[in-house]
Order: sequence, then C-alpha cells, then structure tokens
Amino acid sequence: MILLENLSKIYPTVAGPRVVLDNINITIPTTKSVGILGRNGTGKSTLMRLVAKAETPTKGRITTTARISWPLAFSGGFQAALSAIDNIRFVSRIYGEDWQKIVKVVEEFTELGSYMRMPIRTFSSGMRARLSLALSLAIKFDVYLVDEIPGVADVRFKKRFDEAFQRLCTESSLFLVSHNPSSIRKHCQIGCLLHNGKLTMYEDIDAALKAYEAT
Repeated sequence: MILLENLSKIYPTVAGPRVVLDNINITIPTTKSVGILGRNGTGKSTLMRLVAKAETPTKGRITTTARISWPLAFSGGFQAALSAIDNIRFVSRIYGEDWQKIVKVVEEFTELGSYMRMPIRTFSSGMRARLSLALSLAIKFDVYLVDEIPGVADVRFKKRFDEAFQRLCTESSLFLVSHNPSSIRKHCQIGCLLHNGKLTMYEDIDAALKAYEAT
C-alpha cells in the first residue's frame, strides 16, 4: 500500500503560497494499477515525485509497504561523465541487485554495443532514452511509477519496449499519470482524481474518468 497521511505540498511564489496538495489522507492499494487523473497544473507529477521520494512534503508523510520504482524512463540521476555500465553498477547496488546481471539485460535490450563503455555525455538523446527505459525495466519492482507512457521513436526498439511493458503490467502494478483516458482505461483498475489539492479514489475506473471529464 501507499499511505498518505496529512500530506501537503506548498510552493512559495511571488503571489504567495501555492497549495498543490492539501492535507490528503488516503490509502492507495498496490495490488492493482492506479491511474492518477487531473488537469494540467493540478500536481499529478508533484505527487509522483513525492511517492518516489524525489521531493519531500511540506507537511505529513508517505508510508509504503511495497518496492516502488523511480519514474519510468527517468534519466536525471545518470552521471554524464560515467559510462553506461558504471551508472548501471551504481543504481543496481542501491537496489541490492546483481549489477553484472543487470548490465547483461540492459546491453541485450538496448543493443548499444561498445557505447555501454563510453561516457553517457557522448550519447544521443535516443540512446539515452533507450538506456533509461531498459534500466527501468531490468530492475523488478512491485509498483512502477509512470508519468505518461514513454514514446519511442526507433521502430525496432519500440516493439521490444511495448512487449516488455505488457509483461511488466502482468507482473507488477502501475502508478500511472496520464492525460490519455484510453491509456488509463487500458492499464488501470482504480482511478484517483486530483482536483483543487484533494485526491479522491474511485474503485471503478470509468467512474474516475467520468469525474475527471466533469472537472
């Protein structure tokens, strides 16, 4: 489960404090995939960063009993001066994984070849995206954080990613932020609507989508 207790996130602005999340108390199950709905600027990505521990709440706390990923395809933690292998070694050790095994999986999935031993700063944006997606999928989690399902330009890699993502959906749960109702309906069983700083959970995904359309 993901337990939000008295959770608030407030940002200072020139116009005064901006309350993004307002004293939220809710228990989100991790045995089913959950879609997070809300209009632009309501705080969906902020909520995901808080769940990922990438930000700290202004008030309250988040307690989790599941193994939760970083946001899928996030590459902001890579050290550009290090090679892909060195970055994978570092991340794998944080999560208690066999780094050599993870390197092998990522190398086969990305087909980056000799670039695996080169600094990430030499990578094109497409190569970097392939590396971050592959690493996200190579380490197993109970719940994967997904801020929009990533688009992939390379047709061949896209096919491999789509197949791997479908397998992931059968083995783990998603915490999915998306503006695409069809993606939410396809991948999620529960919906949470974030509106005016409050988070409301709907056990029926169609009810969640209907509430979202009404905002």
